[in-house]
Amino acid sequence: MIVTKKVLSRRTVLRGIGASVALPLLDGMVPAFASGQSAGAPVRRFGAVYVPNGMWMAQWTPATEGAAFELSPTLASLEPFRDAVTVVSGLSVAQDAGASLHSRASTRWLTGVAPREGQSQAAVYAGVSMDQIAARALGQQTQLASLELALEPNDFAGSCDPGFSCAYVTTISWRSPTTPLPMEHNPRVVFERLFGDGGTTDPVARLARIKKDRSILDSVVEEATRLGVRVGAGDRLKLDEYLDAIRDVERRLQRAEEQNDTALPLLEQPRAIPESYEAYAKLMFDLQVLAYQTDLTRIQTFMLGRELSARQYPEIGAPDAHHPTSHHTNDPAKQASYARINAFHTRLFAYYVGKLRATDDGDGTLLDHIMLLYGSGMSDGNAHATTDLPLLLVGGGAGRGGRHLRYPGDTPLPNIHLTVLDKLGVPTDHLGNSTGQLEHLAV
Repeated sequence: MIVTKKVLSRRTVLRGIGASVALPLLDGMVPAFASGQSAGAPVRRFGAVYVPNGMWMAQWTPATEGAAFELSPTLASLEPFRDAVTVVSGLSVAQDAGASLHSRASTRWLTGVAPREGQSQAAVYAGVSMDQIAARALGQQTQLASLELALEPNDFAGSCDPGFSCAYVTTISWRSPTTPLPMEHNPRVVFERLFGDGGTTDPVARLARIKKDRSILDSVVEEATRLGVRVGAGDRLKLDEYLDAIRDVERRLQRAEEQNDTALPLLEQPRAIPESYEAYAKLMFDLQVLAYQTDLTRIQTFMLGRELSARQYPEIGAPDAHHPTSHHTNDPAKQASYARINAFHTRLFAYYVGKLRATDDGDGTLLDHIMLLYGSGMSDGNAHATTDLPLLLVGGGAGRGGRHLRYPGDTPLPNIHLTVLDKLGVPTDHLGNSTGQLEHLAV
């Protein structure tokens, strides 16, 4: 980063008709940005990426521990980012009695609290999730306190744990013990939440704008041109690359809408969901990168699938539904299919990590200044096991990477949450059944 004498505000935006496009951190913003912190102090960020239905642990867990470990087959796609990856083994949650097998997995993953039985809204009860504890503190400095995203909708009534609300399996984020936060699965809605949509959420108005092929960037091009004159050559290059990234996301949204529009009633809001799961996931990851890059939010949670997900993955040779496949009953063919699904999810996560590393942020990259928690609320899906959970911490914000750390099997899962919150500058005394921060990871 080049410290300049310019006074360009960190909150500078490009304004157009119905749009307000935030900007990434430019060199010309350093003095203004540094008014509340030193110029060299990076922004703290956190993201959680959840995988449903557990893992085939034989393909997940590295054979050795410490810095000399080798990435397992499921984690092999993360090899280019090995220096930023810490594999965390041994953390567990208690095996509760009752039928809340999948509800327990997703609900406890960030709260450390088991779900309460009952299907009515009044019966819903868990705990505040660690992302929302962070959002209460860090969200005061951003436009959005947090962003909650998913790749499956919430309308799955009847496909949940018997006797438990579906809220437990469709979110991992809880604002309060009685307030589960809905996860947005439509990338068009996410895009418009970040960059505006003409001031209305009316589906007819949205469809009219899409049909006219109007671009949010087209409406702010004049301001972008004026800003380009005010900043240096390096900032102009950053600005061009950032606007190109937005243009690419918008183009992909429009393509998805064109593909889906013919199957929808004329006045219904286009879904903007690509037909390919891989393209869908990458689009949602790109939106998350843009949200971090513009500092619109510093806290995000993302579900690659919901617990009990019946999604099929024929494109990778796993044609059977995910949840039944996780119940492999020690059938080698099902185990192999299960492992392919796990590895596919990790490859998509590796795409996200790569985008973060390729995005400049101050004196480093977004990957240097973030902590990502990746994993599942179950280990072996066949047994609904909640011991030795599959977990990764990724990013420079987590400290030294390139390690496989194993903790005693009775170490509570929320201990990692306390450690992460402390690194975020949000020290917390207790969460769920926590007993303290994780040794070695805390340094």
